[in-house]
Amino acid sequence: METFLGLDYPTCWFLVVGGLFSGYAILDGFDFGAGAWHLFFKKEQSRRIALNAVGPVWDGNEVWLVIGGGALFAGFPVMYATLFSSLYVPFMLFLVFIIFRAIAIEFRGKEPMLWWRRLWDVCYSISSIMLAFLLGVVLGNVLQGIAIGPNFEYAGSGFFEFLNPYALMTGVTTLTLFMAHGAIYLLLKTEGRLFAKLTYLLKKGMIFFMVSFAITSLYTLLYIPHLSDDFKSNPALFIVPLLTFMSIANVPRLASKRNYKMAFFFSSLTVSLLMVLVAIELYPNLLFSTLDPKYSLDIYEAASSDKSLGIMLLFVAIGGPLVLGYTFFVYRTFRGKVQLDDHSY
Repeated sequence: METFLGLDYPTCWFLVVGGLFSGYAILDGFDFGAGAWHLFFKKEQSRRIALNAVGPVWDGNEVWLVIGGGALFAGFPVMYATLFSSLYVPFMLFLVFIIFRAIAIEFRGKEPMLWWRRLWDVCYSISSIMLAFLLGVVLGNVLQGIAIGPNFEYAGSGFFEFLNPYALMTGVTTLTLFMAHGAIYLLLKTEGRLFAKLTYLLKKGMIFFMVSFAITSLYTLLYIPHLSDDFKSNPALFIVPLLTFMSIANVPRLASKRNYKMAFFFSSLTVSLLMVLVAIELYPNLLFSTLDPKYSLDIYEAASSDKSLGIMLLFVAIGGPLVLGYTFFVYRTFRGKVQLDDHSY
C-alpha cells in the first residue's frame, strides 16, 4: 500500500475529507447560527444588519460543502453511496432547506412590503435552524451506527429511522453550538442596540449549548460504548476531550471580557476539536453497522484505488491553498462592522 508522509493513502484522504468538513462546519456553522437568531431581532434595521453580516460570505462558505462532498465521493465512493442511500430523507430535507435559505436571502429585499419581508425572514430563520439540526442528525446516525447489511446495503425498516434519540440529541447540540458561534460572529459585525441584545443572546446560547453537550456526552458514554474504545486503548488521546472542554470554557470567559475576536477563535477551535473527536471515534471505520460488526465499513473497504487517491492528493495540494486564499481574501475584504447602503440586502 502506497504512503504519503508515512500515512497510507486512505488515511490521508480520511484526514483531507475531515479537514474539509471541519472548515465547512466552522464557516457555514456561524452563518447558520446567525440565521437561527434572526427572528429574535424585532426591528427591520436589526434584521437587515444581521442579514448583511453574512451576505458577502454565505455562498462562499457553501463552497466548502461542495468540495467536501466531492472529496468524499472521489475518495470513498462506497461510503458515499451507502451513506446517502441510508440517510436519503435527511439529505433531501437538507437540500430543500439550503435552497429555501438562499432564496430567502436573495428575495427578501426585492420588495418593500412588510408581509413580503416577514415571509422571507421566517423562511431564512427556519431554514437555518433546520440545516444546523439536520447536520447534527446525520452526524448522530454516523456515530451511533446505521442498519447496514451485506454488500454495504441499507437494511433499515423505518422511513424515519434516522430520527432516533441520539441523533435528535446530536442535532440539538449542533444547533446550539452553531447559534453560539453565530452570535459571536454577529457581535463582531454589529454595534449599538443590536450589539447589546446579542450579548444577552450569546449568554443564553452558551448555556443551552453546554447543557445539551453535557447530556449528549453522557448518553454517548453510557449507551454507545464503541465510540470510547480508542480512548480506553490509548489514554494519551484523552488530551483531545480535555482541550475541547478548555476551549468551550474559554468562550464565555472571553465573551464576558468583550474580547469577541478571541471568543470567535475559540468557538471555531471548539468546532474543530469536536470534529477531531469524531474522527478519533470513527477511525478506521466510516460507518458502523448496527446489525453486525462484520458489515461495518472502514476506510480501506470504502476507498478508491491507491493510484486514484495519489492523483487526487496532488489536486488537493494545488487547490487547497487556492480555496484558503480565496476565503482569507473575502473575509479580509469584508472585515469590520456592517454599514447599510443602497446595495445592501
